[in-house]
Amino acid sequence: MKLADRDLLRLAARVGRYLLRGGRRATTAESCTGGWIAKALTDVPGSSQWFGEGFVTYSNEAKSRTLGVPRSILAREGAVSAGAARAMARGALRRTGAHVAVAVTGIAGPDGAVPGKPVGTVWFCWAVRHGRRVQLVTSGVCFAATARPCGARPCGSRWEDCCADDPAP
Repeated sequence: MKLADRDLLRLAARVGRYLLRGGRRATTAESCTGGWIAKALTDVPGSSQWFGEGFVTYSNEAKSRTLGVPRSILAREGAVSAGAARAMARGALRRTGAHVAVAVTGIAGPDGAVPGKPVGTVWFCWAVRHGRRVQLVTSGVCFAATARPCGARPCGSRWEDCCADDPAP
Protein backbone atom coordinates (compact mmCIF):
# COMPACT_ATOMS: atom_id res chain seq x y z
CA MET A 1 0.00 0.00 0.00
CA LYS A 2 1.48 3.31 -1.03
CA LEU A 3 -0.01 6.26 0.77
CA ALA A 4 0.09 9.69 -0.80
CA ASP A 5 0.20 12.76 1.42
CA ARG A 6 -3.44 13.55 0.62
CA ASP A 7 -4.48 10.03 1.67
CA LEU A 8 -2.62 10.40 4.95
CA LEU A 9 -4.25 13.79 5.55
CA ARG A 10 -7.67 12.27 4.79
CA LEU A 11 -7.03 9.51 7.33
CA ALA A 12 -5.82 12.02 9.92
CA ALA A 13 -8.95 14.11 9.40
CA ARG A 14 -11.09 11.00 9.88
CA VAL A 15 -9.30 10.23 13.15
CA GLY A 16 -9.87 13.83 14.21
CA ARG A 17 -13.61 13.67 13.48
CA TYR A 18 -13.89 10.46 15.45
CA LEU A 19 -12.05 11.92 18.44
CA LEU A 20 -13.91 15.23 18.35
CA ARG A 21 -17.30 13.54 18.09
CA GLY A 22 -16.52 11.50 21.22
CA GLY A 23 -14.93 14.37 23.15
CA ARG A 24 -11.62 12.49 23.19
CA ARG A 25 -8.00 13.61 22.99
CA ALA A 26 -5.16 11.72 21.38
CA THR A 27 -1.43 11.38 21.91
CA THR A 28 1.34 9.58 20.05
CA ALA A 29 4.42 7.62 21.10
CA GLU A 30 6.67 7.19 18.09
CA SER A 31 10.04 5.64 17.43
CA CYS A 32 10.74 4.64 13.82
CA THR A 33 8.24 7.14 12.40
CA GLY A 34 10.10 10.01 14.06
CA GLY A 35 7.02 12.13 14.73
CA TRP A 36 5.42 11.60 11.34
CA ILE A 37 2.10 10.49 12.87
CA ALA A 38 1.92 13.57 15.10
CA LYS A 39 2.79 15.76 12.12
CA ALA A 40 0.03 14.21 10.02
CA LEU A 41 -2.48 14.71 12.82
CA THR A 42 -1.48 18.32 13.41
CA ASP A 43 -1.74 19.08 9.69
CA VAL A 44 -5.52 18.78 10.11
CA PRO A 45 -7.15 22.18 10.70
CA GLY A 46 -8.56 22.33 14.22
CA SER A 47 -6.42 19.45 15.51
CA SER A 48 -5.67 21.33 18.73
CA GLN A 49 -9.22 20.43 19.78
CA TRP A 50 -8.31 16.73 19.95
CA PHE A 51 -4.50 16.44 19.92
CA GLY A 52 -2.37 17.79 22.73
CA GLU A 53 1.11 16.34 22.42
CA GLY A 54 3.22 13.49 21.13
CA PHE A 55 6.50 11.82 21.99
CA VAL A 56 9.40 10.78 19.78
CA THR A 57 11.44 8.25 21.72
CA TYR A 58 13.97 6.83 19.31
CA SER A 59 16.49 5.37 21.77
CA ASN A 60 15.86 2.76 24.44
CA GLU A 61 16.94 5.29 27.05
CA ALA A 62 14.32 7.76 25.83
CA LYS A 63 11.63 5.08 25.85
CA SER A 64 12.43 4.28 29.48
CA ARG A 65 13.01 7.83 30.72
CA THR A 66 10.16 9.57 28.89
CA LEU A 67 7.45 6.91 28.65
CA GLY A 68 8.41 4.58 31.49
CA VAL A 69 9.03 1.56 29.28
CA PRO A 70 10.49 -1.03 31.67
CA ARG A 71 14.11 -1.83 30.93
CA SER A 72 13.23 -5.48 31.52
CA ILE A 73 10.92 -5.44 28.47
CA LEU A 74 13.62 -3.81 26.34
CA ALA A 75 16.18 -6.38 27.51
CA ARG A 76 13.88 -9.39 27.12
CA GLU A 77 11.88 -8.51 23.97
CA GLY A 78 13.78 -5.62 22.44
CA ALA A 79 12.60 -2.16 21.46
CA VAL A 80 10.87 -3.55 18.37
CA SER A 81 8.31 -5.77 20.05
CA ALA A 82 4.69 -6.00 21.12
CA GLY A 83 5.70 -5.44 24.74
CA ALA A 84 7.60 -2.27 23.94
CA ALA A 85 4.73 -0.91 21.83
CA ARG A 86 2.22 -1.63 24.63
CA ALA A 87 4.43 0.02 27.24
CA MET A 88 4.96 3.06 25.01
CA ALA A 89 1.20 3.48 24.50
CA ARG A 90 0.46 3.10 28.22
CA GLY A 91 3.23 5.55 29.05
CA ALA A 92 1.89 8.15 26.63
CA LEU A 93 -1.59 7.86 28.15
CA ARG A 94 -0.18 8.12 31.66
CA ARG A 95 1.96 11.18 30.84
CA THR A 96 -0.77 13.11 29.02
CA GLY A 97 -4.17 12.05 30.34
CA ALA A 98 -5.31 11.55 26.73
CA HIS A 99 -8.08 9.08 25.91
CA VAL A 100 -6.39 7.45 22.91
CA ALA A 101 -2.73 6.75 22.22
CA VAL A 102 -1.00 5.20 19.26
CA ALA A 103 2.51 3.84 19.65
CA VAL A 104 4.77 2.62 16.87
CA THR A 105 8.23 1.10 17.03
CA GLY A 106 10.14 -0.57 14.24
CA ILE A 107 13.30 -1.10 12.24
CA ALA A 108 13.58 1.65 9.66
CA GLY A 109 16.82 0.37 8.14
CA PRO A 110 18.87 0.17 6.12
CA ASP A 111 20.60 -1.69 8.96
CA GLY A 112 19.45 -2.78 12.40
CA ALA A 113 17.89 -6.08 11.39
CA VAL A 114 18.30 -8.99 13.78
CA PRO A 115 17.22 -12.62 13.45
CA GLY A 116 13.42 -12.71 13.38
CA LYS A 117 13.17 -8.93 12.95
CA PRO A 118 14.09 -7.85 9.42
CA VAL A 119 14.19 -4.24 8.24
CA GLY A 120 10.58 -3.12 7.89
CA THR A 121 9.36 -4.86 11.06
CA VAL A 122 6.92 -2.53 12.82
CA TRP A 123 4.84 -2.97 15.98
CA PHE A 124 1.78 -0.82 16.68
CA CYS A 125 -0.34 -0.42 19.77
CA TRP A 126 -3.59 1.45 20.15
CA ALA A 127 -4.47 2.23 23.75
CA VAL A 128 -7.96 3.46 24.55
CA ARG A 129 -8.91 4.65 28.01
CA HIS A 130 -12.32 3.54 29.29
CA GLY A 131 -12.57 5.19 32.69
CA ARG A 132 -9.89 3.50 34.80
CA ARG A 133 -9.46 0.61 32.35
CA VAL A 134 -7.19 0.76 29.30
CA GLN A 135 -7.87 -1.41 26.26
CA LEU A 136 -4.78 -2.31 24.23
CA VAL A 137 -4.76 -3.53 20.63
CA THR A 138 -1.32 -4.57 19.43
CA SER A 139 -0.30 -5.72 15.97
CA GLY A 140 2.91 -6.36 14.14
CA VAL A 141 3.65 -6.16 10.45
CA CYS A 142 6.68 -6.46 8.24
CA PHE A 143 6.64 -3.97 5.40
CA ALA A 144 8.76 -4.87 2.40
CA ALA A 145 12.22 -3.42 2.86
CA THR A 146 12.13 -0.26 0.79
CA ALA A 147 13.92 3.04 1.00
CA ARG A 148 11.60 4.15 3.84
CA PRO A 149 9.64 1.26 5.44
CA CYS A 150 8.82 3.41 8.46
CA GLY A 151 7.41 6.36 6.54
CA ALA A 152 3.83 6.99 5.47
CA ARG A 153 2.77 3.34 5.32
CA PRO A 154 2.96 2.65 9.07
CA CYS A 155 1.54 6.09 9.79
CA GLY A 156 -1.66 5.24 7.97
CA SER A 157 -1.86 1.48 7.98
CA ARG A 158 -3.57 1.03 11.36
CA TRP A 159 -5.57 4.24 11.73
CA GLU A 160 -8.75 2.51 10.68
CA ASP A 161 -8.52 0.62 14.00
CA CYS A 162 -9.13 3.92 15.79
CA CYS A 163 -12.12 5.12 13.81
CA ALA A 164 -13.70 2.05 12.24
CA ASP A 165 -17.20 3.32 13.08
CA ASP A 166 -16.68 6.67 11.33
CA PRO A 167 -18.75 6.42 8.13
CA ALA A 168 -17.00 9.27 6.33
CA PRO A 169 -14.28 8.33 3.84
